[in-house]
Amino acid sequence: MSFLRHKIKNTLLIGAVALAAVSCNDYLNQAPLSAIAPDDYLTDESHLAAYTVRRYPDILPSHGRWDFGTFGTDANTDNMAVPSLDNKFIPGLWRVPAVDGDWGFTNIFQANYFLENVLPRYKSGGITGTDANIRHHIGEMYFLRAFEYFKKLQAIGDFPIIRNTFPDNHEMLTAASIRSPRTEVARFIISDLDSAALMMQNNAPNGGTNRISKKVAQLLKSRVALYEGTWLKYFKGTALVPNGPEWPGKNKAYNANYQFQSGSIEGEINFFLTQAMAAAKEVASTTALVNNTGVIESLSSDNPYFNMFSAENMNGYSEVLLWRQYNRTLVTNNVAVNAMAGNYAVGLTRSMTESFLMANGLPIYAAGSGYKGDDYITDVRQGRDGRLNLFLKEPGQKNVLINLSQSTHATPVEPNPQIWESSTEKKYSTGYTIRKGLTYDAAHASNGSGYTGSITFRAVEAYLNYIEASYEKNGSLDGDAKNYWQQIRTRAKVSTDIDATIAATQMTKETADWGAYSANQLISPTLYNIRRERRNELMAEGLRYMDLKRWRAMDQMINTPYHVEGFKLWGPMKAWYTAPQLTFGATNNAAVVSDPALSQYLRPHQIRSNADSYKGSRWTLAHYLTPIAAQHFIITATGGDVSTSPIYQNPGWTATAGSAPIGF
Repeated sequence: MSFLRHKIKNTLLIGAVALAAVSCNDYLNQAPLSAIAPDDYLTDESHLAAYTVRRYPDILPSHGRWDFGTFGTDANTDNMAVPSLDNKFIPGLWRVPAVDGDWGFTNIFQANYFLENVLPRYKSGGITGTDANIRHHIGEMYFLRAFEYFKKLQAIGDFPIIRNTFPDNHEMLTAASIRSPRTEVARFIISDLDSAALMMQNNAPNGGTNRISKKVAQLLKSRVALYEGTWLKYFKGTALVPNGPEWPGKNKAYNANYQFQSGSIEGEINFFLTQAMAAAKEVASTTALVNNTGVIESLSSDNPYFNMFSAENMNGYSEVLLWRQYNRTLVTNNVAVNAMAGNYAVGLTRSMTESFLMANGLPIYAAGSGYKGDDYITDVRQGRDGRLNLFLKEPGQKNVLINLSQSTHATPVEPNPQIWESSTEKKYSTGYTIRKGLTYDAAHASNGSGYTGSITFRAVEAYLNYIEASYEKNGSLDGDAKNYWQQIRTRAKVSTDIDATIAATQMTKETADWGAYSANQLISPTLYNIRRERRNELMAEGLRYMDLKRWRAMDQMINTPYHVEGFKLWGPMKAWYTAPQLTFGATNNAAVVSDPALSQYLRPHQIRSNADSYKGSRWTLAHYLTPIAAQHFIITATGGDVSTSPIYQNPGWTATAGSAPIGF
């Protein structure tokens, strides 16, 4: 998506790209549609409230209607798998798009339009309403612009910093396309979040935790700062950071002499990690964790921690800082009905289940751990971290306790994993599935008619961000970090003797966890256990791929394929299935499970040899950033020469549509 809205001359078209015009929906010079005259709009507190909340579903994550929602977005990582492997894990299949991609400005334009009009009016007293509420809604828009920019930072890295809207002028729009170094983008995001926190209240007006608050801005600031600090640390010395060798920004005059604001990349790392610690502490020190009683199969409030993830109303949970509400007659989702079955074919991996500690704080392989093995799913759960016990489903458990007559799609009792099914709604991809997001009320289990809430920000992330930033910055854990970690483990019903866990950790036995690596090197046991805690606590909440990228945790797959595995199908559990349900054979188009000669464990991507995923998950450095579509170089270039565009492509990618990464 480019800045440009005007028609593109055919003389600018190259290769297979055939664009007659660029859509009006994606560009900075498109005014918001409204029946209200611009001079009369955004002049009252209610206008500001309506405009900002309208941006929420476009910018913030939430449940989809039919899929597994937030709980399915860790798919295509080492945490969760779906039947088809994403192209980004099959080098050569992910290619430069012809049009669109992540280079888009629609939401940024909407935010800038608001701030460009509202800020002068506010300063001149031209907005009616309660001052505190007006300020809060302005803060919301600073937050939303920051969140949108953070998505761009993760996807593209260097990106134009745009603070205002533009007229429909080709030269101005092209000039505005220059990419700011990612460190400047991250600083810009933090500045917006500081403005948001300064203007917003701790309790949002007219919305409770359904609307963004000061704490949410502080939490996002800690996430952004931790992301950039660790990215710079692990990608230092590569083309993926400003001023690194072969950084493409150096080839453009506007970035040729770029200098870090702190004077060096080490200074930038320290700056961002310091910011992460400070922002995380603001939230963690003032927000209590929700209690975990360990109770499951109860519709009452016997276990607030379990119920928090599927409540209709999440306002009563201290840890939930922002959530989206659904309504059975207006906006619904399908999370509950999928949580009662195979999770919409999103399965937990063997690596995910094995990463959880025993309740005594020892890894499963440690002497004296008490691990019962994985011949049966029941054994996997016994004596483990309380979160695995709560959220890993096993056959025979109740999925529904009341209102069964109201639904034709409810699954009252958890069946043996239906690994043979072909339909997305029924298939158990790995044999392991989660109960996170499950409600025992079948009123939510009519297909497409659920209305459980969707958590957007949870305060425990601030605890985790502080722990990690503290260690990454100082090489040790301060008192606050230890305290936060022990609180998380107490809630998880795991021994708080963190030192014993670290001492028992053998990194050579943790290699199925991508987070055990940075830049193809195994990390220290202490840092690994910090990452393990984050992985276990935030399981299926959509943050895993973000973490893996910033840790540079996929280099080990550049030369060595990784095979995703699920449960131990070819052990005693094979007796659960009929012979047709266990059909295997790589050359057999009727195969439904993987060959036992490959592994005792179900390998969802190695069922048929003609599948692109059969040889395993692979990686290339270029895939840490997405390619910019060819369209954007063409329409900002002079005379059809894409090298004259102010935009430069990400490392390893070309500006040619359909090309795969080269020479990287």
